[in-house]
Amino acid sequence: MPDFGRDLSFGSFLVPDASHPLLATAREIEERGLDWIGVQDHPYQRRYVDTFTLLSAIAAATTRVGVFPDVANLPLRPPAMMAKAAASIDLLSGGRFELGLGAGAFWDAIEAYGGPRRAPGESLDALEEAIAVIRLVWSGQRNLRFDGRHYRLAGAHSGPLPAHDIGIWLGVYGPRALALAGRLADGWVPSLREEITPIATAAARLDEAAAEAGRNPADIRRVLNVNGRITDGAREGLLRGPVDQWVDELTDLALGYGFDTFLYWGEGPEQLPRFAEEVVPAVRAQVTSERAG
Repeated sequence: MPDFGRDLSFGSFLVPDASHPLLATAREIEERGLDWIGVQDHPYQRRYVDTFTLLSAIAAATTRVGVFPDVANLPLRPPAMMAKAAASIDLLSGGRFELGLGAGAFWDAIEAYGGPRRAPGESLDALEEAIAVIRLVWSGQRNLRFDGRHYRLAGAHSGPLPAHDIGIWLGVYGPRALALAGRLADGWVPSLREEITPIATAAARLDEAAAEAGRNPADIRRVLNVNGRITDGAREGLLRGPVDQWVDELTDLALGYGFDTFLYWGEGPEQLPRFAEEVVPAVRAQVTSERAG
């Protein structure tokens, strides 16, 4: 897999549990020098605050860090209104919002909240339509029209415009979904599970799909959610072990598989400081050294 040479960035994956000190944690993430805050979007979870409301509050409580839904639940968020919300947060934050977007999952819960239950093929068709609608709403044009199977615009006017060109980062995995991302996405935002092989296979499929669509695979940002534990003991598996293991594995993901952004999700009060203070600078230094060598 190629190294696309992008500057690395790092952030934290935030669970929007209403009982957690969410805004204080967001401020800590920024104060520790991290670049991004990603917030998962499961509106049907009774313990969770609404993700877009939280992203707005985080943007108001911080000054530098970028924010994005990781990833937005399309079946419960009409794309035109989601585009309006995204543009609004981006404008109010001075250009710090990106749009992570997913086709949907947990269909029983989605249906319980009044959303549609979609088969896999339908959900990808709806995702493709939604991307078109969202970009139209960000276009600055008037009298927007779109007549899809799942979504319509019937003379809508776009505005206000985002403060910058918001990227659409797709959280997708399957071959057809990766083909869609290769054709249309500005970024890809998967999660790393128990082993690297599935992510490596998906990254290769994304590169192939981009090339087949006449795009440079390097133009697609690679954002990876990483869950694990930083310890002082022996290596216990992927991203579960001491700092030097984390540095080696994240460096390999950057240089071997093209990932440029890492969102950390770790449990325990000591994990975020260790990631920000011990892992991040060491990964930056090792990637810089290996690129120079």
